Amino acid sequence: MKPKKKTIQKTVKKKNLTHPKNVIKPKHKILEFRDSMSVGELAKIIDIGVVKLKTELKKQGIIVKNAKNILDRETCILITEYLGFKVKEEIKPEEKIRKIKKEKVEKKEEKVEEKKEIEIPGLIRRPPVVTVMGHVDHGKTTLLDAIRHSNVIQQEAGGITQHIGAYKVKTEKGEIVFIDTPGHEAFTAMRARGSKITDIVILVIAADDGIMPQTIEAINHVKSANVPVIVAINKIDLPNVNVYKIKQNLVNYGLVAEEFGGDTFFVEISAKNKINIDKLLDTILFKAELMELKSTKEGLGEGVVIESKLDSKKGHVATVLITKGILKVGDIFICGNTYGKVRAIIDTSGKKLQEVIPVEPVEIMGFNTTPIAGDKFSVVKNETDVKEIIEKKLEELKTKKQTKKTISLQELVSQKSKKLNIILKTDVYGSLEAITDLLKKLIIGDIEINIVHSGVGPVNLSDVNLAILSKAIIIGFNIIIDPNAEELIKKESVNVKTYRIIYELIDDIKKFMSGLIQPEYKQIVTGRAIVKKVFHVSNVGTVAGCIVENGVIQRNLKTRLIRDNVIVYDKRIASLRSFKTDVKEVKKGCECGILLENFSDIKPGDILETYILEQVK
Repeated sequence: MKPKKKTIQKTVKKKNLTHPKNVIKPKHKILEFRDSMSVGELAKIIDIGVVKLKTELKKQGIIVKNAKNILDRETCILITEYLGFKVKEEIKPEEKIRKIKKEKVEKKEEKVEEKKEIEIPGLIRRPPVVTVMGHVDHGKTTLLDAIRHSNVIQQEAGGITQHIGAYKVKTEKGEIVFIDTPGHEAFTAMRARGSKITDIVILVIAADDGIMPQTIEAINHVKSANVPVIVAINKIDLPNVNVYKIKQNLVNYGLVAEEFGGDTFFVEISAKNKINIDKLLDTILFKAELMELKSTKEGLGEGVVIESKLDSKKGHVATVLITKGILKVGDIFICGNTYGKVRAIIDTSGKKLQEVIPVEPVEIMGFNTTPIAGDKFSVVKNETDVKEIIEKKLEELKTKKQTKKTISLQELVSQKSKKLNIILKTDVYGSLEAITDLLKKLIIGDIEINIVHSGVGPVNLSDVNLAILSKAIIIGFNIIIDPNAEELIKKESVNVKTYRIIYELIDDIKKFMSGLIQPEYKQIVTGRAIVKKVFHVSNVGTVAGCIVENGVIQRNLKTRLIRDNVIVYDKRIASLRSFKTDVKEVKKGCECGILLENFSDIKPGDILETYILEQVK
């Protein structure tokens, strides 16, 4: 057990306080204290030296040894009021809701003729749908586990449901549906397919780590999807954490806490020790109350696929979040490019249901084939409708494949769009900062650069999904494209361009923005070999002993050497040998010796790729 931080108890009595002279000049600043804080943090907020603050505290009988000593909330309020500041009392969520509702009612009464609410039959208030995101190891899974086993109505058997990709929390103040996805990659993939099911995102940040690369990536994905965020600062029970600094840093990413004048809710928690889990759930419900989420419980059922699989006993099954209408056993439905008849509905506690209303995650059996996560689920009246709709969808898909192409830079210029959305990936942070600074300064005509996301490392699935969602192009500097990402790039015709020289990258972007487009080329890898052993031959150089993994290695083609996903060489092969014979090419599965032109820094495990440049028509 780690010793708890000692709180300096207040000994100040407000009625005995007199306003100090020449300590600080009173400012027109209203402070709000939600929790206890250190002497150093308080000194920073009120812009007074730690020594002066310690002196003022000592005058009132409060002895502190150093800046790390903790003052409770009431002491913070009393001493800041004593020093000439105004302190805003904390308003509880329930009071805020009542206040906001009262304001809305008053506005409606003033303009009753102009703004008259139209009542929709069957419209009901529904629970919020929440997705948890954040950096790896920051506590997303631990938080979901803590939520599953806490703050539920005790008399509800099961309270929280079993894991089928989504589950429902039943609290005394209301219900919440959690979507348990692998992360922002899956979240964005579903949004890119038009499945906007998440109402709120919980961004988990570890208090001991702060903002990390995947935190930034998650923020960018959520901003592109235009979904409200609640920040859960986790691991607050660890020593030497600085919550205030995290809140300050998040301002740079557009997440401004209420205490800084923003509208982003922050909750400090410990998922492991279940601290403030109740407060987090209350905050979610409070946010949902403000959003006035509603759905209709009448008509044919509609929903979205969250997970799907082929079960050896159940056949093709999918977890579907029913978002509208009523779903019954025996209903005929279409889902993406598949269809079926509902054979069984199972809720998240394993209970079989005859019907279900929104918003409810359920497992459905009866699919003709396995649907894809993000596919829209819709009940239809009869089988004739199914055949007509499926035929029409397949025809549209065929036409789309024939005519589909991503908006190119040329088209962007011709359409007089105001922004060029870019996802930037580089080899190192130095390159990232340099290119970002240069791109931000580029404004030609009415067009300006909007960097949707930037990061270090190869172009991955997450980047491609985000490009699809935000209609962005992907710019890579001295990096490769992940093989899995290449498949999606080809399938969705995402515009990706890679460079090795910064000025060429900037020059191209300038030309694109000016409409002076040069011919576009794409790299086609013809062969891939892995270095097994390195030989140093006198009077010759460093020879790489390789085995060809894919395609054909050809001597006369451009060749690049890749190490740890970074391109370290990009020229040509000086010599290619199969055993002791000079050859023009070596095929898949064969061994060979490769001598690179003017390059000797080769290591076992390096990858060699030959490629050609093909002009894009």
